[in-house]
Amino acid sequence: MRTKIAIPSETDAGLESIRSGHFGHAAYMTVVEFDDDMNIVGVESVKNADHDAVGCGGVIDFVSGIGVDGILTVGMGMPPFTRFTNAGIKVYSDTTEPNVGNVARLFAEGKVALMDPANACRH
Repeated sequence: MRTKIAIPSETDAGLESIRSGHFGHAAYMTVVEFDDDMNIVGVESVKNADHDAVGCGGVIDFVSGIGVDGILTVGMGMPPFTRFTNAGIKVYSDTTEPNVGNVARLFAEGKVALMDPANACRH
């Protein structure tokens, strides 16, 4: 079974992109697809919804609609975390790796954990 993960990104440079520190305001979502053996088999840069136009809820709806199994962020607030998890989208967090390709490889190696709700942003 293939797995698709959205990684909030600053540019549309795919695996070379720099991660965005705030998923709601990210310019792009880099969607990385993994095969059963966790090899990267596809990468697509998708222009994110405009947070200023649709708000945080609109961004959550947008990401939920692009067919991903999870989102890998630096962090997020409790309302988005709850909406994603209620929609069946797993929320992963990594605060160490700024490069999309490198964090995707860490995810493939099992070195990225599910986000702990206790670490949700409070803004």
